[in-house]
Amino acid sequence: MNQYFSFKSQVFILGLMFGVLSTAYSQEEFKTFKAAPIKKKEVKAEEKKDVKISTADYNKIKSYVIEDVAENTYEVPKREEYDAEKLAKRDQDLGIVKVASGIAKVRYRDAAYVDGDKVRVYLNYVIIQPEVLLNGEEQGFDIELQKGVNRIDFEAINEGYAAPNTAEFKIFDDAGNVLSSNQWNIAEGYKATIILEKE
Repeated sequence: MNQYFSFKSQVFILGLMFGVLSTAYSQEEFKTFKAAPIKKKEVKAEEKKDVKISTADYNKIKSYVIEDVAENTYEVPKREEYDAEKLAKRDQDLGIVKVASGIAKVRYRDAAYVDGDKVRVYLNYVIIQPEVLLNGEEQGFDIELQKGVNRIDFEAINEGYAAPNTAEFKIFDDAGNVLSSNQWNIAEGYKATIILEKE
């Protein structure tokens, strides 16, 4: 019995030792084992081209941009000024107004700021006001209307300090009702005309 156990014990111990040794050996193998290297997939990034600008070139570009903006800004006001000037260089038709009363009261004043605008006033081609200096206060005259057409011309004698010659005017009947309210913008030598037609 003791021999049996002793034999069994011996076998067990041998088995145990074999297991420990094999484990240790296999561990050593794993220590020296090298995994195959993973092949990296090469991804080509899009080619980047860095544009380098020198300080001198940058300053040139900057000055060109500033000059271009300034020139365009200048051109726009000049174009608007030219259009206004072009429009002022023609006679202006202020329309036809039908009037029942026998008298019309014409009142006018400078439409913008007072800058020395002067006009000459005609009634049926006859000068009735040779030179009127337009100011901020309303001024004018009364006319006795003839039956039919009564033509009033306002001729710009000058354009003051700021072109063109500008004025706003109103025409009232003898009861104080406004028959016409308008303004003119004319260059020197041109006329603004309104016709009062007495019924």
